[in-house]
Amino acid sequence: MSNLWRTKPLSQLLSESDETSDGLKKTLSSASLVALGIGAIIGAGLFSITGLAAANYAGPGIMISFVIAAIGCAFAGLCYAEFASMIPVAGSAYTYSYATMGEFIAWIIGWDLVLEYAVGAATVASSWSGYLGKFLESFGVSLPHNLMMTPFDNYIVDGVTHTGLINLPAVFIVSIMSMVLIKGTSESAFVNTLIVILKVAIVIIFIVVGWKYVKAENLTPLIPANTGKFGEYGWSGVIRAAAVVFFAYIGFDAVSTAAQETKDPKKSMPIGIMGSLIICTVLYIIFAYVMVGVVNYKAFTAGGGGDHLAPVAIAIEAMGSVVNGTMVPAYPWLNTTIILAILLGYSSVILVMLMGQSRVFYSMSKDGLLPKVFSEVHKKFRTPYKSNLFFLVFVSLFAAFVPGRVVGEMTSIGTLFAFILVCIGVLVMRKTQPNAPRAFRTPLVPLIPVLGVLVCLGMMVFLPFDTWIRLVCWMMIGLDVYLYRGIRNSYLGKQNNTTGDPKNYTVTAISGIGMTVLLAVLAYLHHQDAEVDDSGLIIFSVAMIVIHAILYGYYYIKYRK
Repeated sequence: MSNLWRTKPLSQLLSESDETSDGLKKTLSSASLVALGIGAIIGAGLFSITGLAAANYAGPGIMISFVIAAIGCAFAGLCYAEFASMIPVAGSAYTYSYATMGEFIAWIIGWDLVLEYAVGAATVASSWSGYLGKFLESFGVSLPHNLMMTPFDNYIVDGVTHTGLINLPAVFIVSIMSMVLIKGTSESAFVNTLIVILKVAIVIIFIVVGWKYVKAENLTPLIPANTGKFGEYGWSGVIRAAAVVFFAYIGFDAVSTAAQETKDPKKSMPIGIMGSLIICTVLYIIFAYVMVGVVNYKAFTAGGGGDHLAPVAIAIEAMGSVVNGTMVPAYPWLNTTIILAILLGYSSVILVMLMGQSRVFYSMSKDGLLPKVFSEVHKKFRTPYKSNLFFLVFVSLFAAFVPGRVVGEMTSIGTLFAFILVCIGVLVMRKTQPNAPRAFRTPLVPLIPVLGVLVCLGMMVFLPFDTWIRLVCWMMIGLDVYLYRGIRNSYLGKQNNTTGDPKNYTVTAISGIGMTVLLAVLAYLHHQDAEVDDSGLIIFSVAMIVIHAILYGYYYIKYRK
């Protein structure tokens, strides 16, 4: 058997989780994991996407959208909890896939997680910079615009258009969060806990203050009639909004990446995963109720463009009384407080995403699929410091020089894909290793995992074609790396003398050819459906198709028997 489909033995995984002098230090408790999950989940998604999804897709039905998204997360969360209690090892979905579906699927999901963690952290850091500028302006301090924007961003001063130079605040926050992670997981968890307490308090303040301004007419009808176009109000709009606001839930799965650093993972991991998810779901639904209750959902389009603060700001401005025909906000100070909450939310999201990414690469490096440098642990701090430093540089460069435009859908589709594989993994593990010890068992198997797959896949289908195109392109690049390095350096393959098996290359090449065909189909469908000029994306897609058709064809012909 080639090493593509060999699974990593459960006994080997468990032995790696034991704390040793050169391993990761076990410092996290159940409460720390719950805080870690809340820190990753409650971020800018709550403050920005809620209002925009209500305005464009669901209306007051945004509350139902949050419930649908939460159900999908709950199904996946129950599966994550079983794996985390059964395989308390760093690496999250990557490690679980390696134990159930083999190295090839594990590589795909590990590479996919980069979308969720590293790319997501860079994007959040870029947005953090903009909100820092807003916050400082409220105190009369203005930062130079060209030091807060990338070379691809423009800004206007006195009617003259200028170009940005570098997004320095984004580099600053990524560097700070990375250094906190290098210092130690317990210190990171402490900082994250403080941030969580502050931003949850602000969310509760918004709910309490706004509750008395909720008007019944703003909540009627709960689901506005469909405009005649798929996804614009009606039930199709509610489901599309669920796929969009799913971005606001991303993060609870990052708890599982800290399994190897948890004192009692078999007990604490299920509590951390499900506890953080339940708390955030309740807060999200109530927050959405207040937001669409104090002002008509159509008003949230007033913010327009990239001003993601607009939905919350509009709701706060409606919390007051009419004086001489003009609405006078009762709590004007709340806007500045919300900006502070967004800054804190972004910071904790960056912290957890950077932690999750470094732990996934730590596991992949331990398996030989990535260079050894990613699994080297600091002698004093017992953290994968070189991995943290690598992502400090990588994410900082990305945030400093690449525009921080909306890539929430990219992060969402990567995460949904990971959730689907974890749900499938539970089914596989129940079949292949039914007697393995499980401190937590996913209830109603196979119903819960199957529902998890269907709900997550359903939300993926509702995402735009260009998001699928970027996912496929990213996965093709991952196959390139696996073909060039992963196959020949796999420790599992070396143990079984299968690294030279031609099947490793032919199966990977055939998978790549399949992705090339899929990319061609997606590019065609996107072009047919596009309402704006998509020539740039089409040219890029064609280049990817041509280059990889040649590359995968070469590997297939060379190693075919």
